[in-house]
Amino acid sequence: MTTRDHARRAAQRFGVSERQDALDPGPSLPDRLTAARERKGVDLVRAERETKIRVRYLSALESGDYRDLPGAVYTKGFLRNYAIYLGLDPEDVLRQWRRERGEATAPEPLIVPPRPIEEPARPLNFSPSIVVAALLTVGVVLFFVYLGAQLLRYSRPPELSVTNPAQAVIDVEETTASYRLAGTSTPGATISILTPGQEQPYRTTAGSTGDWSIQVDLRRGQNRFEISAVNPETGKEAETPRTVVITVPFLVIQAPTLTVTQPVDGTTYGNGAIAVSGTTTNAKTVTVITSFQGNAPGAPKATATPTLGPGASGAPPGGTTIDVANDGSFEFAPLELTAGQWAITVTATSEQGQTATLTRKITVAYSGVNLVVNIRGSAWIKVWIDGKLEGPQSGRVYSAGKTLTFHGTTSIEIRTGSSGVTRFRLNGVDLGTLGKSGVPETWLFQPPAAPVKTQRT
Repeated sequence: MTTRDHARRAAQRFGVSERQDALDPGPSLPDRLTAARERKGVDLVRAERETKIRVRYLSALESGDYRDLPGAVYTKGFLRNYAIYLGLDPEDVLRQWRRERGEATAPEPLIVPPRPIEEPARPLNFSPSIVVAALLTVGVVLFFVYLGAQLLRYSRPPELSVTNPAQAVIDVEETTASYRLAGTSTPGATISILTPGQEQPYRTTAGSTGDWSIQVDLRRGQNRFEISAVNPETGKEAETPRTVVITVPFLVIQAPTLTVTQPVDGTTYGNGAIAVSGTTTNAKTVTVITSFQGNAPGAPKATATPTLGPGASGAPPGGTTIDVANDGSFEFAPLELTAGQWAITVTATSEQGQTATLTRKITVAYSGVNLVVNIRGSAWIKVWIDGKLEGPQSGRVYSAGKTLTFHGTTSIEIRTGSSGVTRFRLNGVDLGTLGKSGVPETWLFQPPAAPVKTQRT
C-alpha cells in the first residue's frame, strides 16, 4: 500500500476527501489560531499561564514560524493542547498543519511530551527544637488565658438577685414577726441588708454555689430592706442593689406606739431653735403643741408668744401637725421658742383615731446675744458684733426673703438701708420692724436692755 493510499484512507476515516481539502483550503492555521484566541478574549500571557506553553512557542504557532519550535513531536503536542484550549478540533488542526507543511494527511500516532515527575510529599519530621517551641507557645497561650480570666474576675462587680420573696413588695400575715430573705450572688460575696431604725445591717456570705439566705425581724407596718453585695477580694459592690418591702398589717384595736428622740427631757438649750423628731407605729399623723411653763431661773419674764416652725394645716391652736413617713419616722421644722421653761407635747394619731402622747419639758436659756434678721424687701446691711465689723455677711445688699443669723457675746449692732423691711428676732422674741421703709437706721441690741437706735454709719 502506497503512501497516497494511507492518506486516502485517513481522509475517508475523518470524513474529508483530498479533493475537498484542495478545493476549499479556508484560512491558514496561524490565522485560525489567532482568530480563535481573540474570540476567547485572552492574550498570549494569559494563554501561557493557563496552557503551560511558553509565549514564544504560542507566538510561533500563531505566526507559522515552526522552525522556532523544539521539533515536530513537541509541535504536535503544543498544537493539540492549544486547539483544545481554544475550542478547536485538535485532529482537524493537526491535519491542516500537516497539509500546510506538505505532509501526507494520514494520521500519525500522537506523541505527548511527558509531564514532569512531581516530587513526592516529604514526611513531617518533628525535631526536639520544634517540640520545645510548640510547648512554650502552648504555655504562653494558657498563661494569657489565665491572666485574662483573673482580670475579668477582678474587674467585674458581684452579681446579686433575690429569690425569696419572688416580688419586691409583699404583704404578710399580721402575726408574722420575722422573714427569711434569700437569693443568689457571686460565691463568697458579703451580703448586707440595711433597714431603717437598725444601726447595724444584717450580714451573711454567699456559699460556694452563690446561694445566700438570712432571717430578718419584722415590725408592724412597712419594713424596707436595702440589699447589697460586696466582693471581699476586690472590694467591688453590686451595680444594682435590691430593695424588698414587707408590710405587716396592724391590728385594728392596736394603739400607736411613740418614741421621741428630740428634744431630750429636762435639757437646757442655749437657743430657741428646738428640733422635734422621733418614730411611731400604727400612726398616720403626729402633732406638736408647746406650752410656756414660766421664766428660766435668773432670766427676765417672757412677754412674747413663741413662733412654731412650718407645719401641715389643721393643727390645733399653738400646734403643728405633719404626716408620718413610710418608715414610721417624723421630724418637725425647728420650733422658735423664747427664753423660759417649756412643755412640748407630741401626739401620734392612728387612722382609727387612737392616740399615743409624750411630753418633754425643756428650758431655753439664751447665752449672749442671738439675733435673727429677716429681709422682707431689698435692703443693704452692715453689722458690728461685740463692737467689731462683721465681714462675710456685712456691707451687702440682700433680696427679699433672705434670713441672716448673728451671735455675739455682749452686743450686736446693725445698720439697714431700709428699716421698715428689716425684721428682728432677739433671743427668740419677735421684735418686728423698728423703723420705716426706705429709711436707713442703725440699731444696737444689748440685752437685757431694749434695742437702741444709734448714729453709727
